[in-house]
Amino acid sequence: MKRTAILLSSGLLFTVATGSLAQGATPFTPGAPGINVPSLAPITTPGAVTPASVLATPDSAATFGNPRVSSQGSVTRVVFDLPAGVTYALTPTFGGLRLDVQGARVQPAISAKLGASVSEYRAGAGQATLITPYPLAPSDGWRASEATLATGKRVLILELGPGVSGGAGTSVRGQVLTTAATSAAAQTVLNAPLPGSLPPGDQVSGSVNVPLPAPTLDGSNPAQPSALQGSVPGPARPAALGAPRIGKSPGQTRVVLDLPPGSAYRIATGAVGLTITLTGVSAAPQQATGVSPELRGWTYTPTAQGATVTLSTAGRTTDRSGWRAQLLPPASGDLSRLVLDLSPALADRTPLTASQRSVQAVAPQFAARPTALLALSTSLVKPRVVIDPGHGGKDPGAVGTVVEKQVTLDVALRVRNLLSAAGVDVVLTRDSDRELHPVKNTDLQMRAAMGTPGTALFVSIHVNAMNAASALRGYGVETWWNPNHARSSALAALIQNSLVSQTGAFDQGLKNSQSLSVLRNSRIPAALVEIGFASHPVDGQNLQDSNYLDRVALGIAQGIREALVSGVTADGASAEAAPTAAKR
Repeated sequence: MKRTAILLSSGLLFTVATGSLAQGATPFTPGAPGINVPSLAPITTPGAVTPASVLATPDSAATFGNPRVSSQGSVTRVVFDLPAGVTYALTPTFGGLRLDVQGARVQPAISAKLGASVSEYRAGAGQATLITPYPLAPSDGWRASEATLATGKRVLILELGPGVSGGAGTSVRGQVLTTAATSAAAQTVLNAPLPGSLPPGDQVSGSVNVPLPAPTLDGSNPAQPSALQGSVPGPARPAALGAPRIGKSPGQTRVVLDLPPGSAYRIATGAVGLTITLTGVSAAPQQATGVSPELRGWTYTPTAQGATVTLSTAGRTTDRSGWRAQLLPPASGDLSRLVLDLSPALADRTPLTASQRSVQAVAPQFAARPTALLALSTSLVKPRVVIDPGHGGKDPGAVGTVVEKQVTLDVALRVRNLLSAAGVDVVLTRDSDRELHPVKNTDLQMRAAMGTPGTALFVSIHVNAMNAASALRGYGVETWWNPNHARSSALAALIQNSLVSQTGAFDQGLKNSQSLSVLRNSRIPAALVEIGFASHPVDGQNLQDSNYLDRVALGIAQGIREALVSGVTADGASAEAAPTAAKR
């Protein structure tokens, strides 16, 4: 699916105009008019928690926090009251917009999603952070302005969205920074976990004792698994560690550490980046900040056995995602090269094992069928699922590093094979490069109509894309649902969780659409899954990799199986419970 940012046509809610968002159309209904942003309402965060560690508050009784939020489409507007005497700095980062506040106590809070473009809000220790699901540039992805209400109170207005641009307007009195230091207490606030908020792909253990292949000295295989520990061949020859060599390419940063013979490394992943413990080297304290969008900074810390290298990344890293490492032989001399590629779009492209290439069987269901005498009888039937490979024929879909119609069909066939072997009756809306009808709207309606009575679920598979100017902001997987059926949202959640768990891909979360035709016109639980971005240089590599597509197919198939056996179906019947119920 070609995805463009949803731009809204709206004026300010205040007496001082600060600009408007350009009118545009949703990516789902061509020609749809802009939608006005509704009035602001106070945030309600019943699940908010107060961090245990917060810096001492200023002497002033003034407080900063409790923002008011309005969200429509992809744009989220956040408004803070500015007490008299307060000063602030804005820092756009790869993970969101940070406010450093002086002259007022920042009310501590941690709350989950405030809107489509603010996935978390964290405040305390003199800072407030609006965490976004896409990176912010100095003037892209956000806009800031100040305005004075009729009461004389001054407010800070922040608009965030993938299609928003402008950065800090002329009315902003605060500073705008490119990087900013983080105090230990503030980092505690930023890193405090939200209960149940970690995506499945982030629940992989950070231990270095995971069963991964040993590091290889052959750098010719781009699908090589990340190596969490290894050693450089040869007799020990301790040497001083030079500054890392940095290479930058769109969407990815490469860090190279030159290691002497006999040295060893161990890599640990975490919420703030990578920690590399080195032995057989020496190092002087060094650091650098603001290296690239993917690398916020690096630090060398000497230890008794060698040195610790900390790479502060823009996003969370796990043992399976956000980075990749290889140990390469010397290019010259005797120093081997530990090469680390950093990108939040890097997903798990390791091959599935033989035991992983299957889905647990799904029990048949009892169904009522008319007999020749118009009476009803029951018989065991396989649960039926419709899989819709998006686009086809003259409609290529998104075109970037891959062509959407080709990848969606490839994945759909893999999903069919997995589910068919598990006892599911799979119906494909297309099994070749063709469209169902030359008129697009009719084509979409025909796909949705294939969910005939007796069909349990409908799942449409797509590839995402963003325009060239915004391409680096789009990566990862997301699943859409529509309130066409009471169980559609549950189906979408099961597929999204399973997909992230199998691929380690960046979790863009669940999206609710009122406009997607294949969902809106379906009469059964339906979901549309976007398996990656053809427009992103790194995510596009994922979509070109057969191992990644295997993992995508397995994630979708396992999510569908979970829906079938748990009763997230058109009739709400569990496939596992059906035979037992029929015996009674």
